[in-house]
Amino acid sequence: MFDLTEFPKPQLGEFKDLQTLRMQPTQESPLMVSQTLGKLLARDTVQVELIPEKKGLFLKHVEYQITSQHFKISVYRRYSDFDVFHELLLQRFAYRMVPALPPKRISADGRDFIEGRRRALGRFINLVARHPFFSEDELVKTFLTFNGSDVQVKMRDACKKMGDEFMTNTIASLAKEYLPADIQAQFSSSRELIRNIHNSFHKLRDRAEKMAERSKENATDLLMFGRELSTLGSDGSPIPSLASSQSTWGILRQSLKGLSVEFALLADKGAQQGRREEDDVVEKLNLFLDLLQSYRDLCERHEKGVLHEHQRALQKYGMMKRQMMSATVQPKEQVSVEQLESRIVQQENAIQTMELRNYFSLFCLHQETQLIFTYLPITSHILGAFVNSQVQGHQEMGAVWNDLQQKLGCLFGVDEMQSPPLTPK
Repeated sequence: MFDLTEFPKPQLGEFKDLQTLRMQPTQESPLMVSQTLGKLLARDTVQVELIPEKKGLFLKHVEYQITSQHFKISVYRRYSDFDVFHELLLQRFAYRMVPALPPKRISADGRDFIEGRRRALGRFINLVARHPFFSEDELVKTFLTFNGSDVQVKMRDACKKMGDEFMTNTIASLAKEYLPADIQAQFSSSRELIRNIHNSFHKLRDRAEKMAERSKENATDLLMFGRELSTLGSDGSPIPSLASSQSTWGILRQSLKGLSVEFALLADKGAQQGRREEDDVVEKLNLFLDLLQSYRDLCERHEKGVLHEHQRALQKYGMMKRQMMSATVQPKEQVSVEQLESRIVQQENAIQTMELRNYFSLFCLHQETQLIFTYLPITSHILGAFVNSQVQGHQEMGAVWNDLQQKLGCLFGVDEMQSPPLTPK
C-alpha cells in the first residue's frame, strides 16, 4: 500500500469550488452510484482460456489467453502477471473492492486444480473489468490490451505515474462534505446485512456443488449399469439343461446386449446436466461470493488500514506535544526545540492528510456498498439458470427413459413390463 505521506496533500483550490457544487441542487451527489446490474454486466465480458503448457528452461508454466469483448483484443498472461496486476490494483484502489486471486500452488498442479484456477481467474478479471471505477483505468487497460512481453514493467510504470486513487480523484478532499451524518451507523447496518447475505449464498453454493456432483456421479452409475447389462447379455456360457426357462433366458440374454446404448445416452445427458449446473449455477454463485468476500476484505482494510494509521498518527502527535511542553518547561538547546517544532508541523500535515484519506475511504465504502446491492438482483439470474438447467435435464433424460421403456416393451413383451410387483407393498 502507498505510504500515506508519500504524496503531497491535495489542496481544495485544485478542485471545483465547494460552494459552486452546493448551488446545483439538481446535480446528483457524487456519492451516489447510478448503475444497474445490466449496465455493469454490459461493461465487458472477458474470456480466460487455458493454452497448451510451455516448457521453460527448468519448469513448465501455464499460460492463459485473455479476450476482452470491450477492447476487442486477445492477450496472453501468466499467473505471475495476474499476481502483479492484483498487487497494483490494491495499491491504486486501496479503498475499493478488489477481488482476491486464487492461490498459487508450488507443487505439481493437477487438471482439477488448473481448471479451478482458470475459472477463478475468469471471475476475478470479469469483476474488475465491470467495476465502474476500474474499467476505464489505465492499469486495467494495460493488463487487458498490452501485447508486449514486459507487461509487468508496463503496469508498474503506469501505476507509479498515477499514484493511488486518493491522488487522482477530484472528490477526494471534499469527501466529508458528501457523507451523511449517520455514515457510521449506515455502514455498520449494511455490513451486518451483507455478512448475512454472504453466509446464505455460501450455503447455497455448497448445495449447488453437491447437486452438480451428484448429477455427474449419477451419470457414471448409469454408464456402469448399462455396461453390466451388456456384459450379462454377452455371456456365452451354456445354459444348464435342467433350467426350466432356458429358452426364455436365452432370448432375454441376447436382448440385453443392446441396452448399453440407451444407458450410455442417459449417462451422457446426466454428465451434461452436471456441467450445466457447474457452469450456469455454481459459477454464478461463486462470482457473487467473490464479490461479497471482496467487500468484507475492504471493510477490514478500512479498519486496519487508514483508520488504524490515523489513530496511530494522533497518538504520535500527542506524544510530540508532550515532549514540546517538557522542552518548554525545561530549557534545552535551541536546535532540538526547533527540530521538535518542525516534526510537529510535519505530523500535523500528515494527520490532516490521513483525515482526508479516512473520509475518502468512508466515501468509497459507501459507493462500494451500493454496488453490492446493485449486484443483488443476480439472484434472479442464478435461480433462473438453476430452474432452466433442471427443466432441460429432466426433459432430455425423460425422453431417453421413454424411448427405453418402449424398447423394453418390444424386446420383452408388454406382459413382462407390466407384471405385478415382486415384493408386497
